[in-house]
Amino acid sequence: MDFNALHHQHSPLLIANVWDAGSALAAQQAGYYALGTSSAAMAAMLGYEDGEGMGFDELLFIVARIRAVTARPLSVDVEAGYGDTTKEIIKNIQRLVQLGVVGINLEDSRVADGVRQLEDASLFADKCQAIAQSCPDIFLNVRTDTFLLNTENALRETVCRGQLYADHGAKGFFVPGVTQSEDIAAIARNVALPLNVMCLPGLPDFGTLATLGVRRISMGNVVYSAMQAQLKDLLCTIQEQRTFAGVLNHENHR
Repeated sequence: MDFNALHHQHSPLLIANVWDAGSALAAQQAGYYALGTSSAAMAAMLGYEDGEGMGFDELLFIVARIRAVTARPLSVDVEAGYGDTTKEIIKNIQRLVQLGVVGINLEDSRVADGVRQLEDASLFADKCQAIAQSCPDIFLNVRTDTFLLNTENALRETVCRGQLYADHGAKGFFVPGVTQSEDIAAIARNVALPLNVMCLPGLPDFGTLATLGVRRISMGNVVYSAMQAQLKDLLCTIQEQRTFAGVLNHENHR
């Protein structure tokens, strides 16, 4: 089943958000059908702040390593596109396509001076249309940050943006931050794109999300953050116990 078809099943696509070759291999071994990168996890792994803190060439290198170890369909979070112009963004996406990437997440907000702000919806829609025309085979999953930024009348603004983006070439609609069932159902009902939501406290279980009309579920950086917490605990345990016994006895030790 191709990547686009995975968004039109009865059950939502649960996408594994990865940050390097090792996490991609683990996701494949766990049976995930598709992978997506987490920009926050990738940035943290390299010691950067999220929000295009790392360079596009660094992102490209990590994507290349992921593609080298797994053939699972891969969608890449390109944040705001890593370019000041639509032409630059299209060039970046085309470089990803050359690596075999089948989808991207593109967000309608940018970080400037440490503050994230929504872009003008009409201008962003024009950008989406240009990308869709230049990269017709890419699954353009457009992310709106209306709920993340607590925009006034967030639901109404989300639906308006979703309808606009659907008319300008988007193939999916990603709304991180939405967790209330009535809001999720309203977006799915009024926007003619597969709806993508993300793991956050209060998000309904997967079965409920399916009944609400969700077609894709993302993890964000929650798995990476959980692993980092476990790593810190393990290192603290070694320091406190003054022995490697707990590590050497681990069932996955080689």
